[in-house]
Amino acid sequence: MYKILFFLIVTSQLSFSQITIKDSITNYPVSYATISFGNGNGIFADDEGKFYFTKKLYPDIDSLYISALGFKNHNISTQNIGTEIFLQPQVDELDEVIVGAKLNRKFKKETLKPYVDDDYYNCWLPTIESEIAVYFPKTTIKDQKVASVTFPIALESKDWKKRNRSNSDKKKFSTLFKINFYANNKGIPGKVLTYETIVFRATEKEGDFYTLIVDDNDIYIPKNGFFVSIQVLGYTDKVGKLLPNKKYKEIKGKDGGVIKIPTNFRPLLPFTNEIKTKNTFIKRVFISGNNWVKFEKGNGLKSSLLKRELYNYGIGVTYKTFKD
Repeated sequence: MYKILFFLIVTSQLSFSQITIKDSITNYPVSYATISFGNGNGIFADDEGKFYFTKKLYPDIDSLYISALGFKNHNISTQNIGTEIFLQPQVDELDEVIVGAKLNRKFKKETLKPYVDDDYYNCWLPTIESEIAVYFPKTTIKDQKVASVTFPIALESKDWKKRNRSNSDKKKFSTLFKINFYANNKGIPGKVLTYETIVFRATEKEGDFYTLIVDDNDIYIPKNGFFVSIQVLGYTDKVGKLLPNKKYKEIKGKDGGVIKIPTNFRPLLPFTNEIKTKNTFIKRVFISGNNWVKFEKGNGLKSSLLKRELYNYGIGVTYKTFKD
């Protein structure tokens, strides 16, 4: 009886705290929108545009700043928040689209392999506040598009003493990642190349990498190259539904105040020193007007990876180069 009563109380609280983000024109939900709290922290909506927010969960937050690809940014006071929030489409940012039949063009594939590493100390610990982008040049003057992207993943052994054994049991995880493609704007990620929402779920069953097929997204490579980025959205259930768990740990600071520390999610992302150029950039997702920073020493970044001169996340890419 106590368990049933507890379940009903929690369910009722969630039902009143559940908010849905929708397109103001179509009334369709906006998947995986970013909800910033204005203090460098925030959360994401799920695939149905839903997220949970209550004053009990976030007592110090009085405003929400909501953004999504293809929509105008929206600010709202938590005192005026209801069960639905509507975003206006950013029509003027959309590229011209030419509709026509797809031609069977001849092509050849070119693959850049990922850099895989299972060493815990060579890995980036993903948090939902950070987005990682990697630059790739165009390799020819001919038309090229991205066929697939391969993301290195580091698996962790359940038993630390057996971590170097290939047959050791691995820690389980089910984690959702969001992927973006950007044009090259004077050496940093610029305008998005596609407004389609692209996500994938990684588990320990995939092994040391996950290959995402994007051939149907028709991402053609600009003459000055492009960036592909990855950001963690959170853990999921068995069917890939984003869980509404809290993304921060709260600890007391020296002054008695509460400090929010972002939770680290698995899997870890291995960095490498085998790439000659520094192609990796980092930004804080929940800061308004956030800027991309090259992942290198002297840019105000604090990371043990920089001390070990591990400057790049070694994403792999397969291009389609068209012959005509």
